[in-house]
Amino acid sequence: MNSRKDTPEPKADKAGVRRHNLSLVLRTVHESGETTRAAVAARVGLTRAAVSSLVEQLLELGLLVESGKTFSGQAGRPGTVLEPATTGPAGLGVELNVDYVSVCVADLRGTARVRRTVPLDNRALAPVEVLRRAAAIAAEVLAEAAGHALRPTGARLALPGLVSHGTVQQAPNLGWNRVDADALFTRALDAARPAGAPALPVASDNEANVAALAELWFGELADVRTFLHVTGEIGVGGAIVLDGELLRGAHGFAGEIGHLTVLPDGPRCRCGSHGCLERYAGQAALLRAAGVRTVDALVRRAEEAEPRALAALDEAGRMLGVAVSGAVNLLDPQAVVLGGIYPRLMPWLAPAAEAELARRVVSGLWTPAKGRLRAATTTADAARGAAALVIRDILADPLAYGG
Repeated sequence: MNSRKDTPEPKADKAGVRRHNLSLVLRTVHESGETTRAAVAARVGLTRAAVSSLVEQLLELGLLVESGKTFSGQAGRPGTVLEPATTGPAGLGVELNVDYVSVCVADLRGTARVRRTVPLDNRALAPVEVLRRAAAIAAEVLAEAAGHALRPTGARLALPGLVSHGTVQQAPNLGWNRVDADALFTRALDAARPAGAPALPVASDNEANVAALAELWFGELADVRTFLHVTGEIGVGGAIVLDGELLRGAHGFAGEIGHLTVLPDGPRCRCGSHGCLERYAGQAALLRAAGVRTVDALVRRAEEAEPRALAALDEAGRMLGVAVSGAVNLLDPQAVVLGGIYPRLMPWLAPAAEAELARRVVSGLWTPAKGRLRAATTTADAARGAAALVIRDILADPLAYGG
């Protein structure tokens, strides 16, 4: 028995309760897409009068809008439709990868309103220069978003590496070690943002994690709440979603499937190990094996049934199957989602991957006919997911961001 007296949780005061209830109502409308005061009251367990008061405040804060009428099918007055606002507070997401930067501004509904993707080779540059270029692109997107009456309240970075508390501990394909990405990007964005635009708080996360969240929130997974997300870029990233929640691990580094060893005596990886999955199924490895320079060229040669291209894709698919089967045996996900460059390559990757999964998954429940190996939704990318993380902050505390 613990000898220390348990300290009771302090009771929330009236203002704290209202703040919580504002978030509850806003999140309910956000999840519904459109609804009525009566439906919100029934769902959250508050009185209609209380919900109406909260809704009025959220309307004044510019976080909700009323649009038209709807009928419940019962006697009585029609209810006014409530929807999240499409102007005002918004989220800025910035995906920084090895060979491109993608920026997105999403509104409170999670809709991507402004997007820009710029091909850039970020491997040979110092981190401060890479983040400066990303900030310059983000500043252009912020200016365009302002023309749509959108006001991002924060920025989230999606980065290809081990990210902890704003620092990239390791990003082998960028050559980064212990880079304070949040601080560098904040300074660069402050210098580049439009005149009069407020400074934005910045936070960062692993790009595969953010892409998995985007798939969960905006993808086409229907009732799938437990899945493995594998992202093929220059390297290979991974993320695990269990019962609708991202699994981060003890240090925030869970899901690094690209550095799972598929051949212990295989070629040396940039991470320092040997035989990692990304040495066979990453974009750089795939293009090198196929003898081409771009994914477009790889697709063309595969469509033409060019033997070297087909062999490279078959080997990559086989290694994907080997690695993913271990994760499936460990986690028992409902689905495995392939993102990044993989959706374009599915016709040639999937058969070998499915064959390995069917052979190695011990439950015997894996067959191609079940459709558990899926392509990621094209509009559910890491930049949009990063912007949506800002939206989640707004939903959690409307008073801090509205008005």
